[in-house]
Amino acid sequence: MLQIGFKCNRGVVRKNNEDACFIIPNQDVYIVADGVGGNNSGEIASRSAVECLAAFVKANDLDLCKSPEDIFGFISEAIDIANKAVYEKGTTDPSCRGMATTVVMTYIKDGSAYLANIGDSRAYLFREGRLKRITKDHTYVNELIDKGLITEKDAESHSQKNVITKALGAEQSVEPDFYKVSLADRDIMMLCSDGLYGEVGEDKITEMLTRADSEKMLMNDLCADFVDEAILAGGRDNITVICIRI
Repeated sequence: MLQIGFKCNRGVVRKNNEDACFIIPNQDVYIVADGVGGNNSGEIASRSAVECLAAFVKANDLDLCKSPEDIFGFISEAIDIANKAVYEKGTTDPSCRGMATTVVMTYIKDGSAYLANIGDSRAYLFREGRLKRITKDHTYVNELIDKGLITEKDAESHSQKNVITKALGAEQSVEPDFYKVSLADRDIMMLCSDGLYGEVGEDKITEMLTRADSEKMLMNDLCADFVDEAILAGGRDNITVICIRI
């Protein structure tokens, strides 16, 4: 049986919380979104996205999907519907013009995690003391890294490190990246917005996960610790994290 924890916090600098998360434990679906846009439209984008995705999951039977192709087709259809909803509101409502959101979501079934992401919210897998980033950021600096023009260390202080190159709702259609990961007992999967990993480095995240694993910490307590650590480091962005112990 999976053990689940989650926490979403405004941080100490932002006036609004433009992050959103949604868990559907009876279907083992978990979603994190981080909205972008002026005024409060980023908040509307992230919440609209997770609500659309959750509504699609609840209205349809994921258990009918027997193959990875079926599962990824299901997730792709859900993301397409959410993208159209956010895009339409962003193009018809002047107060929401230009809004969009990142999304990372996972579905866990039969010892595997099926993931999709758009933007720079991330999924990590922690196993036997080692942290592995599963998803790839859709950002300008990540494109520079892929081209060998800068290093990951350079990216941490780059002036355009927050420029996202792909987001849900930014265009009429969007193509997420998909991943399938095999899971093992005691693995911890973590979904988070950049408000966490932007303040808490991967070495510190690994240290905290290692302690949580050795102390058999509850996942809600671990998520609360992650948020506290991000706030201590500055809390300059909204912070959202979901932790799932296998």
